[in-house]
Amino acid sequence: MSSDRVLVVIGRTRHKMVAAEIDEAARRGTNFIELRLDYLAKAIDFKRFTPHKRCPWVATLRRPSDGGRFPGTEAERLTILRQAIVSGAFEWVDLEHDVAATVPRFGKVKRIVSYHNLSETPQDLDDTYAAMLKQDADVYKIAVLAQTPEDVARVIRLQKAAPKPTVAFCMGDIGQCSRFLALKYGAPWIYAAFNKERGIAPGMPAVDEFRTTFPVRSITADTEIYGVCGDPVGHSLSPLLHNQVYKRAGINALYLPFRVPRGMLQQTLDGYADVPVNGYSVTVPHKEAAAALAVEREETVDIVGAANTLLRRPDDTFAAFNSDYPAIIETVTAHLRDRAQGGPPVHLNQLAVLILGSGGAARAVAFGLHAEGAQITIAGRTYERSQKLAEEVKCKAVDWHARHSVPFDILVNCTPVGMHPNVDEAPCHFSILKPGLTVFDTIYTPETTLLVRESRLRGCHTITGVDMFVRQAARQIQLFTGHIADLDLMRQIVRKALSPLTKAFRDEDEAEGRTGDEPAAGEGEED
Repeated sequence: MSSDRVLVVIGRTRHKMVAAEIDEAARRGTNFIELRLDYLAKAIDFKRFTPHKRCPWVATLRRPSDGGRFPGTEAERLTILRQAIVSGAFEWVDLEHDVAATVPRFGKVKRIVSYHNLSETPQDLDDTYAAMLKQDADVYKIAVLAQTPEDVARVIRLQKAAPKPTVAFCMGDIGQCSRFLALKYGAPWIYAAFNKERGIAPGMPAVDEFRTTFPVRSITADTEIYGVCGDPVGHSLSPLLHNQVYKRAGINALYLPFRVPRGMLQQTLDGYADVPVNGYSVTVPHKEAAAALAVEREETVDIVGAANTLLRRPDDTFAAFNSDYPAIIETVTAHLRDRAQGGPPVHLNQLAVLILGSGGAARAVAFGLHAEGAQITIAGRTYERSQKLAEEVKCKAVDWHARHSVPFDILVNCTPVGMHPNVDEAPCHFSILKPGLTVFDTIYTPETTLLVRESRLRGCHTITGVDMFVRQAARQIQLFTGHIADLDLMRQIVRKALSPLTKAFRDEDEAEGRTGDEPAAGEGEED
């Protein structure tokens, strides 16, 4: 078995680029490589690769029906696979379960017997796996597409019960968490794309993400699992932030993204009960549902009617918390204190606040700042929802189209307008931004949104989403693990991650002698 827990997948159309990426992978410390031979556009020549060999290789020649690109006949494909086996270039070969019996074992080359389903997680998957276990293999691979969290849960259960070395996971956004959980339950390795732009398989992480976000080499059976559930979650920096804090604090925990479609929160929590996931950060669109399903709620959850944190109780039910609520108050009051600079303090009960939005974040802002005495006006894109929230908070609501006529001292954007990738959008007209006003954009990806940038140009004080994000995450980390995180360190982590110029985490790795960070050879070139 390979001593490395990451199998790095290289797939390029030109032999020259495959060789270049093999060299680059070696320079970055890669110890195990799968060569996707089906990506090559011309006749495969193993001899062009062997001078670059520095670690064990897996030969894979995948059919289109299994997610591959090989254009030839099945007879041609099997002939090339046999040639790869006897070439001496490969320590491993991947054989689909329906052809494995026709390709005999040769020498010391180890065998992966695999099953791929790119359309579903079939109901008879357990039967398929049981039949595979009777075949001659060193490792068994199951890769299926997840359409629901229950599909993911089924595959995780299969992995946990595997009697022989098995890598079982779900493809796609919903199933990405299963790729990491497989390692917790005995999978010998996880697949990672060397060059994520190649689109090797849906949901496959890039190897660079293991340096910055997911410390997979430290996963053990005892690793505790936490995560963020929402839809979408791919943009979230929560996995990077939490995992960096855990790693630096020596906490044996892993924080994962769980994509949960609207209306499927309870089903997901039930499905992942066996993992178990010990705590969730909850984001759009599940904050109100999280509050409703919890059997125990802190006071702020009942006040706001929304929860952004769920903590598993010993009886496998959940307690709900709202770390947004205190984070909002702390963020704004700290800003006002800094803004005073030793002069007369500015208190929220002296200020008018215009909140744009009426979702979960807006609820926390409205209730939190209203409790501090601020005069609140809510303008959401759905007036009925804004009016309902205003009635609960006991404040005013206006139609979205009337938001520009509302006087305010602090503007808080709680809509997703301006969030990546729609960074050229803003939730209001810039004519309302006057010198001396405070503009608080709760978006943190990017930190400097168009709204923040234009506010600064017009002499406004600004608060970015990073401070609130860090404060609410620190409370979640304390709830999950008991660890009190350093807020300044967390801000540094987030800002380094958001900066495309610093490449901070990779540079840090390089400085410590772990890996390099230069772009992949040939990256950006056309094949």
